[in-house]
Amino acid sequence: MSVIEERLRELGYEIPEVAAPVAAYVPALRQGRHVHTSGQLPFVNGALPATGKVGEGEGLVSPEQAEELARICALNGLAAARGVLGSLDKITQVVKVTAFVASDPSFTGQPAVANGASMFLGRVFGDIGIHVRSAVGVAVLPLDAPVEIEFTFEVEK
Repeated sequence: MSVIEERLRELGYEIPEVAAPVAAYVPALRQGRHVHTSGQLPFVNGALPATGKVGEGEGLVSPEQAEELARICALNGLAAARGVLGSLDKITQVVKVTAFVASDPSFTGQPAVANGASMFLGRVFGDIGIHVRSAVGVAVLPLDAPVEIEFTFEVEK
């Protein structure tokens, strides 16, 4: 078993099956020493646990719930990377995380939502989990998902 997958188990997580693409693309692609993932939605067993805009108030996805959805996106991103690498132990650096948050017009807490993925990757990978990041508020995401995240990983030769 891979060291990273063992670490995930210690933290109480397992890598899920790679989410099936919802259009014409692949979940991840290796190019040289990098793996780029497509935008990862927070699918759990093939379904979105929540839909809609993130914000404060009735009928909105709470920032705390969105942060958890971002962690699920990161887990799905690791599944996509493992799908092209065979083992997560080949990752030498988490390079970039780009988080898109479907936001209520008054919501400005996108960085806190993206922390769900960033902090999770730090717990899993330690120092090589430190990365650059963008957290962007958008009007709507595919399937009315509250969060979508894409990842870039550096990998061994």
